[in-house]
Amino acid sequence: MSALIIPWDQLSPEALHGVVEEFVTRDGTDYGEVEMPLGTKIAQVMAQLRSGKAVIVFDQETDSGTILRSDDPLVKALG
Repeated sequence: MSALIIPWDQLSPEALHGVVEEFVTRDGTDYGEVEMPLGTKIAQVMAQLRSGKAVIVFDQETDSGTILRSDDPLVKALG
């Protein structure tokens, strides 16, 4: 895997919003029994990025990105 951690603060506000919105609206993203508004989901992920609890990871081989918890083994392997 050829993955990179992308610092969230290096993206333009528009690009960051697009990455986070795409992530929270993906099929299979589950927020429990109670549905949350899109804005709330985005705000929660943004807070996790700002606090360092989550990071943006871009895989150059698949030309795709995702957001992972900072304690995810993949993130730790990227160091």
